[in-house]
Amino acid sequence: MLTKFVDYQDDDTELEGYMVYHETDAPKPVVLVAHDWSGRREFACKAAERVAAMGYVGFALDMYGKGIFGRDGDVDGNAALMHPYASDRALLRQRINAALLAVRKLPHVDATRVAAMGYCFGGMCVLELARSGADVKGVISIHGILARDYITNEKISAKVLCLHGHDDPMVPPEQVLAFEQEMTEAGVDWQMHIYGGTMHAFTNPVANNPTFGTVYKEIAAKRAYQSIDNFLAEIF
Repeated sequence: MLTKFVDYQDDDTELEGYMVYHETDAPKPVVLVAHDWSGRREFACKAAERVAAMGYVGFALDMYGKGIFGRDGDVDGNAALMHPYASDRALLRQRINAALLAVRKLPHVDATRVAAMGYCFGGMCVLELARSGADVKGVISIHGILARDYITNEKISAKVLCLHGHDDPMVPPEQVLAFEQEMTEAGVDWQMHIYGGTMHAFTNPVANNPTFGTVYKEIAAKRAYQSIDNFLAEIF
């Protein structure tokens, strides 16, 4: 696998993505990877590498700005980084669409076959990408925030897969039901996979804070990645 950092822009904001690919003659489908609330750190980059190992191009995007990162366990600091985007979905949509525009221009990428996946805050980001009407084949929310905001949705063309822990305190059952109703009313091809006995951040091996509600669960993570593999094979 080959890796490189890619600079791109959203208006005046400099951003830095992490691209992982196999150099071949034929362009490959690409999967945007949206990071959790701590920024485009090792976890998101490893996820992009996982995507490349599936035979696609992985691109860990940047929502915060080049060199801006949080830290594991820093609830207040990470929340402060996330808040401007979680509270302004128009800004969030603009920022993630900047990544989509940038990745379509990259070498080795089939610009007609693009998907996006995201973890926690990143799950919110990829769902907003779909809600913005972006021309992508599918989006995957992995223990993501499902609640919509006041901003109007455009026509959703992407297929949607949500991977959710039933015991996630940040996404209660009523939020799940509201999301399912939203997707159904919009005529979306959607799936919701719910894992019993599973909390928030269940794919992240360093998540170990039951009081906060973030706990890694190996079997749920394995099931989730099998579902991701199946979903990407279907849409591509």
